Amino acid sequence: QVQLVESGGGSVQPGGSLSLSCVASGSIRSTDAMGWYRQAPGKQREFVAVVTSGLSTNYADSVKGRFTISRDNAKNTVYLQMNSLKPDDTDVYYCYRRRRTSQATYWGQGTQVTVSS
Repeated sequence: QVQLVESGGGSVQPGGSLSLSCVASGSIRSTDAMGWYRQAPGKQREFVAVVTSGLSTNYADSVKGRFTISRDNAKNTVYLQMNSLKPDDTDVYYCYRRRRTSQATYWGQGTQVTVSS
């Protein structure tokens, strides 16, 4: 099993920045992909960004150029730097870790991000 704990959510005005972190513990493999989804009440969970073990990254079109994902394997941590935030970015953000072969996925508990004036 893998345990994931997010931190860094909060409230910010439009145009502002927030940085999310997610620390993993348990049965960790260096080949795991790590990333973020987000979800608003009553809506499906939406892909945000992913970083592979080879440090390849992919982003949702809605966040390209504004969000940056990174990982620190020594700290078992994935980060999401969010700049130029918009009210539409308001969601609960979930980090995940996915096995390369089995695609088994582990989720954090989520952290709220609110963008409002």
